[in-house]
Amino acid sequence: MAETAAPDIEALEQEGDIAADYIEGLLDIADYDGDIDLDVEGERALVSVVGNGLEELVGQRGEVLEALQELTRLAVHRQTGNRTRLMLDVGGYRERRRAELTKLGQEVSEEVKRTGKPKPLAPMTPFERKIVHDAIAAAGLRSESEGEEPERYVVAYAS
Repeated sequence: MAETAAPDIEALEQEGDIAADYIEGLLDIADYDGDIDLDVEGERALVSVVGNGLEELVGQRGEVLEALQELTRLAVHRQTGNRTRLMLDVGGYRERRRAELTKLGQEVSEEVKRTGKPKPLAPMTPFERKIVHDAIAAAGLRSESEGEEPERYVVAYAS
């Protein structure tokens, strides 16, 4: 059996530092005030921008946040030469969304258990689908992603 390598915490912290510098530059250009918190969770660096009045950096359904995350990942890649799984959060949006989606996954699981019928959900980002898949799996059910981006969605099944 191959052993799973432990995450390189030093490299993840470096990714976080590069991302923080990039985000600070963007905040300065756009004239937003925000503090940046860095953390490492599992195998990814987490960069959080905290402060008031950051809603425009999240956008409707998190679209601006997703774009900022991709730009930040590109900036990290340019400096390190490595692909990054860095996660960016602004104003606690992802944490709130995680709680909402976990609850949705639990509610959908209860409905599917009760009716025995598959339940398709609205299109979601990969981040959102992962949370729903995890919540459905925790309820002992099966789920799959269907459709094409950006209209990809989760379907929950009885088993």
